Amino acid sequence: MKSTNLRSFCTAAAVAICICGIAFVGCTTTRPEDHASASASRASIEAQADAALSKLYNAVPGSREMVARSAGVVVFPSVIGASLGVGAEYGRGALRANGRTQAYYSMTAGSIGFQAGAQSRAVFYVFTTGEALNRFRSSKGWTAGVDATVAAATLGATGGIDSNTIRQPVVGFVLTNVGLEAGVALQGAKISEIRL
Repeated sequence: MKSTNLRSFCTAAAVAICICGIAFVGCTTTRPEDHASASASRASIEAQADAALSKLYNAVPGSREMVARSAGVVVFPSVIGASLGVGAEYGRGALRANGRTQAYYSMTAGSIGFQAGAQSRAVFYVFTTGEALNRFRSSKGWTAGVDATVAAATLGATGGIDSNTIRQPVVGFVLTNVGLEAGVALQGAKISEIRL
């Protein structure tokens, strides 16, 4: 009897994740005649990415210097997550390298757990080496924790970024309304390039 209930729960969870995935794909579909809409989307992502980076620089001492020295950073200014037992997250963002946007990306993630509610957070993937960035750019859909390990940013005793964090090829930051979210798991997010 217990295995039947577990099987039913897992089936329901898989169906819910698939439905969320289909809904998210619908969010990124753009008709060819929507050039003005695509231009507005790019401008919106750019403005939000600028604001998210400013927030990161103000909240985390040393982050501005780390991003400036990095090969590139993918900024997802608003990753929306909602869950009721089965969770899903979606966000759109931009890859910045050499101070300029290189491409646009979407991020999707799912989770199964006993959480409820909705939230928004900014997520940053900092590629500290050119090799890590090149692997990311050449992938046809990059998954954190599968294609590369993502070290969650931690702060040292002085309040700045921990020196062990800086040495990792890919470092992730998650900001909420109250600041840096410590100890967050960044594995499992699927990041794919989108055309706007």
